[in-house]
Amino acid sequence: MQKAKGATERIIEILDQPLEEGQVGIETDISNLPITIDSVSFAYSEEEPVIEGVSLDAQPGQMVAFVGPSGGGKTTMFGLIERFYEPTKGEIRIGNTPIQKLSLTSWRNQIGYVSQESAMMAGTIRENLYYGLENGDQIPDGRLWEVAKMAYADQFIADFPKGLDTEVGERGVKLSGGQRQRIAIARAFLRDPKILMMDEATASLDSQSEGIVQQALTRLMDGRTTFVIAHRLSTIVNADKIVFIEKGRVTGIGTHQELIQTHDLYREFAQQQLA
Repeated sequence: MQKAKGATERIIEILDQPLEEGQVGIETDISNLPITIDSVSFAYSEEEPVIEGVSLDAQPGQMVAFVGPSGGGKTTMFGLIERFYEPTKGEIRIGNTPIQKLSLTSWRNQIGYVSQESAMMAGTIRENLYYGLENGDQIPDGRLWEVAKMAYADQFIADFPKGLDTEVGERGVKLSGGQRQRIAIARAFLRDPKILMMDEATASLDSQSEGIVQQALTRLMDGRTTFVIAHRLSTIVNADKIVFIEKGRVTGIGTHQELIQTHDLYREFAQQQLA
């Protein structure tokens, strides 16, 4: 009773929260539109800015990687793009439209997110694939197997006696880390996002799993505007644009080869990892 009481009070508290601002706005398809981050600054409190005057753009289909020391502001940049926070100065635009003018649902429905520890819930593989999608339970098995194949997950799913109806356990404990990541990538394929965001998606994997997951991610990135947070430079050496962030400021933008030649700290990062 005491456990149920505490949990229920917390659930009611969450349900009573007001809706996020920005629910009503422009509903638009953002395909083939560039994303511009224009002189964006952000602070959790007035005394301590976390992001200061960041400007960059991402053309449709480009891969933009955020690199830099821990605490530099990379994750905050992701939060600003996803509209978990609003910039204190500057703006982020899709095409010529500030993203604040878009319906929050419309904006987030067009973003796919793959993190280091992708969310898995107790239930079946099938339920974890369509997690978060409206009418997901009506998606035919053929489509689920199709996205599983695209994420190199079809083989291990087929090896389970119950296939898509295999129970994954609490937080996916019955699957390995690589299997969980491939389920998350298949989920992103099913969502078919216009913008893909990846936060250290292979950081917690062994080298064999990392290779398979990296292949699946490469396939997922094809044709989509992609933002990546990476500590392992091997995953982003082919990025169209690498943005080096230190203490909330951009200190270098360029390709891997350009930054190797012009940015001392990036060169140091690269030498440590690629030696």
